[in-house]
Amino acid sequence: MPEFCFIRIMIDILLLIAGLALILVGANYLVDGASAIAKKAGLSDFIIGMTIVGIGTSTPEMVVSFASAIKGNADIAVGNVLGSNIFNTLMILGCTALFSPIALTSNNIKKDIPFALLASFVLCTIGSSIWLDGTTVNTISRVNGIMLLCLFGVFMAYTIYSSTSAAPETNMDSVDGNSSSGSKKATPVWLAAVMVLGGLCGLVFGGDMFVNSASAIARRLGVSDAVIAVTIMAGGTSLPELASCLVAAFKNKTDQALGNVIGSNVSNIFLILGGSATIHPLVMNGTKPLDLITLMLSSVLMFLFAFTFKKKQIDRIEGALLICIYVAFVVLTLKSL
Repeated sequence: MPEFCFIRIMIDILLLIAGLALILVGANYLVDGASAIAKKAGLSDFIIGMTIVGIGTSTPEMVVSFASAIKGNADIAVGNVLGSNIFNTLMILGCTALFSPIALTSNNIKKDIPFALLASFVLCTIGSSIWLDGTTVNTISRVNGIMLLCLFGVFMAYTIYSSTSAAPETNMDSVDGNSSSGSKKATPVWLAAVMVLGGLCGLVFGGDMFVNSASAIARRLGVSDAVIAVTIMAGGTSLPELASCLVAAFKNKTDQALGNVIGSNVSNIFLILGGSATIHPLVMNGTKPLDLITLMLSSVLMFLFAFTFKKKQIDRIEGALLICIYVAFVVLTLKSL
């Protein structure tokens, strides 16, 4: 029996490594393909990050939350989104800024980050109905779900409008970029689309393989389900975002990394929770005040960092601070179990 257990753990470790490899390869193809499409369509890397990359890398959260809603398991549906958004802002944005400082534009500060702040505020308000309205339980009803989906529609309309209005300026930038890059050939649109789809498939399947194998290893080593949910589920479904952001930072495309985090966070709340609640009302029994406070704090900090230290930039010091806050959140969460 011990020998069989050891063999199973070794198999799970190999699957874990294979899943991680798929995630890294998928992220690389996704970033390259999305950037090629952005140049061809005259869109900025930030807009592509908020749409194709941001929504695409949220697919694992969407699968988990929708499946949980269908099965009536609201705690996993809500907890998955809460944990993922906290991980996205504190850990992913922190790691990206630590690797390469993230420059912020005026639109980021005035429109994009406030949209992410609005999404967090809406979820925190719904999740505080016990204290605000005196209800017996916090619930995301079908009406709330439809409202969240409508807000997602507004977000997408704004994103498309922004990309259209910014197209002339972006085209000028791409012309300059092409002239400076010399003989570097542009990637054909069809190949870029294949790269994006292939990258997304790698991220989704790799993330699923990683989460399943990591959970199996944890259980075989006697780690509780509660610890698995706090660590592996929250971080595991956000591995596509982490991989694509780090690869984007490595390729000096930090604006795409920022767009990915904002697009993913907004999609998680408005699209995924909205769709989940429309499928089945979500009772937020497992949601704790610490989760909501940390979610709101992370969004506020993302906005405030535009005005601290080096203005209009999330620098390495601020990135390290975000990571420290996430570590503190995990420690406090584990202590409360």
